[in-house]
Amino acid sequence: MSLGQVLEYARIYLIDYIDIDFTLWLTWLLTPLIITFMLPLVILILFYLTTIILYIYKYRDRLRNAYEHDFWDGARKTVAALWDAHGWVWHGYEIEGLENVPEDKPCLFVYYHGAIPVDIYYFIARYYLLRNKVVHTVADRFLFKVPGWSIIAEVLKVVPGTIQSCAAILKAKESLAIAPGGVYEAQFGSHVDYRLMWKERLGFARVALLASKEATIIPMFTENIRESFRSVSLGRRFWLWLYHLTRLPLTPTYGGFPVKLITHLGPPITVSEELTPRECSLEVAKAIDELIEKHQKLPGSIMRALIERIHRKPKSKSE
Repeated sequence: MSLGQVLEYARIYLIDYIDIDFTLWLTWLLTPLIITFMLPLVILILFYLTTIILYIYKYRDRLRNAYEHDFWDGARKTVAALWDAHGWVWHGYEIEGLENVPEDKPCLFVYYHGAIPVDIYYFIARYYLLRNKVVHTVADRFLFKVPGWSIIAEVLKVVPGTIQSCAAILKAKESLAIAPGGVYEAQFGSHVDYRLMWKERLGFARVALLASKEATIIPMFTENIRESFRSVSLGRRFWLWLYHLTRLPLTPTYGGFPVKLITHLGPPITVSEELTPRECSLEVAKAIDELIEKHQKLPGSIMRALIERIHRKPKSKSE
């Protein structure tokens, strides 16, 4: 059978059995839905690209010899540059309030947890590039069972984080980032009010009190973080039941929208050993709530955040 005959048969089949107009209409209709749920794959791709880069650095002997003190430093800077570039291009990522972070003391960064905390990835990358200091990060234990995660945790200082180990990091003059709301806040937080969902989690406060002589607490919030990625709110009761059953983040997440992201760092909070963990927690929560009230327009809007990515009204000197 010649090529011409094959093409003729294909043409006849398309005309007789497939409604071209309907197919084009259906494609147009579903394109936004497909794009919305496919964009989170960008984060997954970056995750495994990070793994690949770190493995290259780990197993190349000539790179080991290139660094006299810490051969991982080159890998960290490469990965940091990768994430910082993504944040700058996709979100116009900025940090405001960096002057509030002391350079001579370790800091406990306490932040609001978005549906996918891309802001903490960008912040750690930018902070490392600007100040050449690694910020240790507390992550949920389920992540340490994900293939490829162990090398990222090893090099980028991601820890499951007990109270004692986190306090030890701060006492060793290293900084640490914690989101007290964790996976629960990530899945069930709302763009309507950006309410903190810490429940009675006081672990970070106990860490702060144990290391109160060495460390300073820095409240942290990223503007529009819930407009970048959102968790599906439909069937909330079912997802809550599933979370309490498994303790895993199984609520579907969608987004990856190129909205404007700005991480705001509040004034440092010095805690007294005389405070109780609950009093310390309330003080930090109040500081983050103030950052949310000051910098986040409520209810959150994806469209507004997209417009801010393109055109953002400059703040007056009084603000």
